[in-house]
Amino acid sequence: MEQDKNKGYFKAKEKVRHIKVFYYHLVLFIVVLILLSINFLYLDENNPYSEFFILFNSIIIVVWTVVIILHGRWALKGKSIFKKGWEDQKMKEYLEKEEEETTLWE
Repeated sequence: MEQDKNKGYFKAKEKVRHIKVFYYHLVLFIVVLILLSINFLYLDENNPYSEFFILFNSIIIVVWTVVIILHGRWALKGKSIFKKGWEDQKMKEYLEKEEEETTLWE
C-alpha cells in the first residue's frame, strides 16, 4: 500500500515536471519568435544575404512551432481547457448571479 502511494507520488511529480518544462519551452519559444520577427523588420533588402536569413528564420519558426505543438500535446495529454461539466457549472453560476441581481431589484 505504501509502495503504491510512493509510486503515485513520483509519477505525479514527474508529470508536474514535464508540464513545467513545457511552459519554460513555450516562454523561450515566444521570446525567440519575437526576436526573429524583429529580425525580419531590420533585414535590409539590399543585403546579399537577406534571402538566406529570411529563409533560415522562416524554417526555424515553422519547425519550432511544430515541435512546441508536439511537446504541448505530449506534456498536457489528458488535460483539457474545458472539462466535462464546465459549461453546466458556468451556466449555473450565471443563473445564480442573475437570480441574485433580480432579487436585489425587487
